[in-house]
Amino acid sequence: MSEVKRISVLKDIYGTEVDLIGEEGATEPFQIIAEFQMGDSSYAGLQSHDMQKEDEIAFFRITFKEGSDPELESIESDEEWELVSEAYDDLLFEGEDQP
Repeated sequence: MSEVKRISVLKDIYGTEVDLIGEEGATEPFQIIAEFQMGDSSYAGLQSHDMQKEDEIAFFRITFKEGSDPELESIESDEEWELVSEAYDDLLFEGEDQP
């Protein structure tokens, strides 16, 4: 796995929450839990109020287009999602001895 490092892209622009538009077109606030870079890609772990109850996190790829704010893209590949999830776990337990 490539090196994982913390970044702060979304928080610098939006603060601690970002509003996402759901499948039904309603806007829902998501707390920015983590932002990190792995290889050449950047990712964000976000959590809605309902997800907090279940201790779930949604991961998104952060994309950058010149002259505009970063955008969030869904991660379609199971393999990429697994890598991102593991990288998040590594960040969470950074500095601790892992089993």
